[in-house]
Amino acid sequence: MGLEQKINYQLNKFPAVKKVIKRVYQRTAYILSPKIKSEGNITRLSPNDGKEYFFGYYDKSPWDATGRYMLCMRAENTWSDVSPKEPADILLIDLQKSESDPRRVRKLATTHSWNVQQGCMLQWLGPDFDRKIIYNDFRNGSFCSAILDIYDGSERVINMPVYSVSADGKIALTLDFTRLYSLRPGYGYYNLPEKTKGVALPDEHCIWKIDIESGRCEPLLKYTDFAAFQPRKEMQETGAVHKVNHIMLSPNGKRFMVLYRWFNGQRKYTRLITCNTDGSDMYLLSDDDMVSHCFWKNDNEIIAFENKRYGGPGYYLMRDKTQEYTHLWPKLTNDGHPSYSPNGELVVTDTYPNRARIAEIKILSDKDINAENMKIPARVLAPFKYDNDTRCDLHPRWSRDGKQVCFDSVFEGQRELYIIDTGLVEI
Repeated sequence: MGLEQKINYQLNKFPAVKKVIKRVYQRTAYILSPKIKSEGNITRLSPNDGKEYFFGYYDKSPWDATGRYMLCMRAENTWSDVSPKEPADILLIDLQKSESDPRRVRKLATTHSWNVQQGCMLQWLGPDFDRKIIYNDFRNGSFCSAILDIYDGSERVINMPVYSVSADGKIALTLDFTRLYSLRPGYGYYNLPEKTKGVALPDEHCIWKIDIESGRCEPLLKYTDFAAFQPRKEMQETGAVHKVNHIMLSPNGKRFMVLYRWFNGQRKYTRLITCNTDGSDMYLLSDDDMVSHCFWKNDNEIIAFENKRYGGPGYYLMRDKTQEYTHLWPKLTNDGHPSYSPNGELVVTDTYPNRARIAEIKILSDKDINAENMKIPARVLAPFKYDNDTRCDLHPRWSRDGKQVCFDSVFEGQRELYIIDTGLVEI
């Protein structure tokens, strides 16, 4: 681990101090660094009209099954508030039409519940991924999710927002977006006050299961269930504040992973836990204090960026319900958002801006343990206008055929949606 990584890891214990030191360091380093705007064969998909365009998180594909259509969000302002109060548009981009064709971009709907990191959980609904979309909204004083047919305009509303949706389109899992907004605003929704506000460890449900076909919702787990599971003294200290985030269903929809976090003052702890979708068979997969971004490689393996006690910071491929893991690409010690290609052969991930405010997209193979054949198909500038909670992470996402990757970026001065071609990448 380099000196920067060691300092960064220690500062993670003190987020407020880290924010100040990071800003001073980055501005000084940026002044002294050579400047670039972008590198790579990058194509912008969103209209060049000065508005803000983006998709959202890295664990969903904006492409439909045919590869012709892409989902996108449009907003006026994504740099001054992490969960803006203004509505955002949901768009459909027809990739077969030219940029000059007014029919290339079509507005499908409007959402009133979204944030700059994950949008409104907009995604194509399986198992077909070609006709219906699902997204979160706020209507009649309540959160909800809407299922919209993009061809006939018909809509069905479920009286709960979704967080993770199964590939077969039958179930979804969700959490309390109001507590998430209080504790991590860039990932929650502002619309309603937090019911558990001021309660460090609520004896309330924090994860729910939704039957998408019927709309029926059932509570699965409470915050106290996580706190009571193989407890540590740090989570039992008076005033320790608890939350959950980053739920992700396995490809077969039978298990899910979730990050369970608690705070002792400025100190943050994170566990990676897996569980059956009925709330049973909970397993503590990682308990090394720091886990960030994860992805299911298949129904039994998970890649995660974490800081293991006996391996240091990096990407680890873990086998569910075991303590077996492989440390991938040991020279990669900076956090990113990894996901596997549809065929499971490649991983795309990104980096946060370096001292020159440059972020990168990397493509690797988990068989190439030393990353000797790693490719960097894109490097882009991250202006200081987009920083901290309103930053624009690249969040790279695979096309369904694995030939392209799309990402959000601000190197042209506002959030835009871009793609790079990976069809010729050989690893």
